[in-house]
Amino acid sequence: MKKLAFISFILLTTTGSLMAQKDKRAETILDGMSARYKALSSFQASFSYSTDRETYKGDLSVKGKMFRLKTAGQEVFTDGKVMSTYVKESNEVNVQDYDASATGDFNPTKLYTMYKKGFNYAYVREQKTAGRVLDVIELKPEKKNTQITTVQISVDRADKSIRNWQITDKNGKRTQYTISKFTPNPNLPDSYFVFDKSKYPGVEVVDLR
Repeated sequence: MKKLAFISFILLTTTGSLMAQKDKRAETILDGMSARYKALSSFQASFSYSTDRETYKGDLSVKGKMFRLKTAGQEVFTDGKVMSTYVKESNEVNVQDYDASATGDFNPTKLYTMYKKGFNYAYVREQKTAGRVLDVIELKPEKKNTQITTVQISVDRADKSIRNWQITDKNGKRTQYTISKFTPNPNLPDSYFVFDKSKYPGVEVVDLR
């Protein structure tokens, strides 16, 4: 099964650091951000992510343990029991049992609590962007010799939302993610998180269960 580019990047951010301790100021900001998102019953976010060469767009929807992620010609659906990964180019969908632990440290339903395990963090600076005041936090993995060296998260001081984050890998490559639209508590039926092959004419279903 092809791996989503977005999933691959986010997964790497959780593999966890050169800082000796956790910064209390940073922790307070991260805890506030986490509490904001955890209080939501569901949310949707449109985002862009870019490297030195290309820029892509994507959409993420989350409801409890369910999520739907669309980006770069691929789409992932899970209702918490079954995961379906659709690849537009080949018009193929791979279906498998969903095991949250098998995703490693990555789980879109826990994007805002990942910092609590495997990272040290410190407050970096205040940044003003488009009239907003952002607090920039830098995370570094506790494990040595990881693929990712740093993750910088910018949190809006007013509403405690994540505005953007930047990942730097061991080769110096930087990937920037920016939230362009955020919708709290949208009304999403559970069926929205289940792949419906009737909406994808001619799709080849590969059942890996």
